[in-house]
Amino acid sequence: MRIAFISDIHGNFTAFQEVLTDIKGQSVDQIICLGDTVTMGPQPTEVLNTLRELKCVVIKGNHDAATLDPGNAAQYKVANHLISDLYWCRNQLSPDDLQFINSFEPMHEIDLPHGNRILAFHGSPLSSTDIIQSTTPNHLLDVYFEGQKANIFIGGHSHVQMVRRYEDKLILNSGSIGNTFKFPYSPGKSVHLLPWAEYIVINQSEHSLSIDARRVYFDTDELLKKVRESQLPCASWWIEQYSKP
Repeated sequence: MRIAFISDIHGNFTAFQEVLTDIKGQSVDQIICLGDTVTMGPQPTEVLNTLRELKCVVIKGNHDAATLDPGNAAQYKVANHLISDLYWCRNQLSPDDLQFINSFEPMHEIDLPHGNRILAFHGSPLSSTDIIQSTTPNHLLDVYFEGQKANIFIGGHSHVQMVRRYEDKLILNSGSIGNTFKFPYSPGKSVHLLPWAEYIVINQSEHSLSIDARRVYFDTDELLKKVRESQLPCASWWIEQYSKP
């Protein structure tokens, strides 16, 4: 069983296309998207149409929830400077698109051989706004995973790829397709993006379990072209992130 986990596409269809091309070469049996699909980037409808075509499980991230309920964006920890992008994104979407987003799951479990069970979520099993990082204290991990029968936990949200073992558990973050962070998020500090997408493939064979943390490069010039054409409110941010000196 080979499962590809993707997350935090954030409307960056340019990166998403490159990742799907890479996934085709990995002979995966299933793709699972861990949420935050459309906001911030210039091509939300293209992302949603492709997810429909894939017929894959999609987890509802905090930005997905905020897209459905933009008036309560603060509840979903969407920063004030992103509110205009949130409304821009929603205005690009049809009622069918919003209904599709509303169908996203809060969590998803997969049973594997040898007693392994995967629990997929966005932030944590408790909330799509929780952030699990390599430095998250053990006592918080105990709170997040209390009562869960899974021994492999995988989420997104932090935009930083991670493989961490805690006791008998594996804690994974697939990274971000559309916004790969250079540094873990810290309140009050600027975000810097890296020019590649990240995702994870979990492979369970007869005798082994392996984690493949993959990095896929995409055409940032093509992305910026789409940004400039889109009239996206945060266009200047994207341009600053990826413009070459």
